[in-house]
Amino acid sequence: MLQTMLDMLYPVRCPICRDIVIPKDRRICTACENKPQIITEPRCKKCSKPIELDQREYCSDCERRGYHFEYGYSLWVYDSLMRKSISDFKYNFKKEYAKYYIQAIIINYEDKIKRMAPDVIVPVPIHRSKYRERGYNQAEILAKGIGERLNIPVLPHLLIRNKKTLPQKQLNDKERLRNLQEAFGYNHKIAHDYTGKIDRILLVDDIYTTGSTIEACTSVLLHNQIKYVYFFTLCIGKGF
Repeated sequence: MLQTMLDMLYPVRCPICRDIVIPKDRRICTACENKPQIITEPRCKKCSKPIELDQREYCSDCERRGYHFEYGYSLWVYDSLMRKSISDFKYNFKKEYAKYYIQAIIINYEDKIKRMAPDVIVPVPIHRSKYRERGYNQAEILAKGIGERLNIPVLPHLLIRNKKTLPQKQLNDKERLRNLQEAFGYNHKIAHDYTGKIDRILLVDDIYTTGSTIEACTSVLLHNQIKYVYFFTLCIGKGF
């Protein structure tokens, strides 16, 4: 009875068009289920960005930069549809969209994530001022959902955000790197209190643009004796 009332008051909304989803056990409406562009081959072996030529192994961005993470995956192309959906998820309190995102991640990438064999999953942190404003870290919601489904421990506070940075989308490549210098720190207490092994970490975030954020987090983790860093994001831009 209670669940029926909750379903009536808070029906599932499609994360693409926002219409009520019918039947209620679905997470996306049938009209929108094929609209998000799932990334397929050919794609960069380092960052998962779509590339046009089969004979190329890496996008020009990864060829040009010396990224220190092992490799990572993104589920969808960051187009106008997903830009709106993720914006609502992050800024308009649409936390329920995470159930669809996580479901899609597991369906498409469960085996690939398991092959990474991460000891723990770590969300990319946001600054405490943003946390107070939003009330949640979208990357943490994703990380916990993936961890729960795949039975992988999640350490949401292993990385900390030391300073509030400018929005990355407003900056060019050099400004992004400079903006993120010393932005992240390592929580030694969390690492010390964790009783398991932490050699391999899967970073989770919502969007991969130039890779500057993932690289900055990777640098901190490697500096603190983590051996391998992988990543997973919901979306990534098209290849360069």
